[in-house]
Amino acid sequence: MDAQCQALAKTILLVDERDKDRIITKWFLGDFGFVVDSTRTAQDALALFDTKNHALVITENFLAGITGTEMAHIIKLRSPSTPVILCSAQLPENRTCLDSVIQKPVHLMTLKETIERILEGGPHEFQKFVPACRLSACSRGPFWVGS
Repeated sequence: MDAQCQALAKTILLVDERDKDRIITKWFLGDFGFVVDSTRTAQDALALFDTKNHALVITENFLAGITGTEMAHIIKLRSPSTPVILCSAQLPENRTCLDSVIQKPVHLMTLKETIERILEGGPHEFQKFVPACRLSACSRGPFWVGS
């Protein structure tokens, strides 16, 4: 990516223990011009998080050590304006530090649209996206994560 595109790109911090989901999501969002820093653990994400660099954080909830929700609280203490999207199969009851909640399995276009809406200053609301039909894991193809 050239310097001009890099300057216009929004950097996302992605946290997910599942290598497959993390790699596919990073690749997918990269194709839409996002720069994605990714890591497997909340502890690594907190060490990597840069308030000047990361426009948004996407996290799974169930991580080794601390949960994605606990990590969101720490992110919000450091940078209250940084949006945090939780994308997880099991949703937490406490959503006070989350800007959006997406239930897996989810089509990556839904995630992309949520990111764009939040980064464009759209309403920060809790959303529970559930696919209209539950397809088998093999028929979902590469654009579904969390299967």
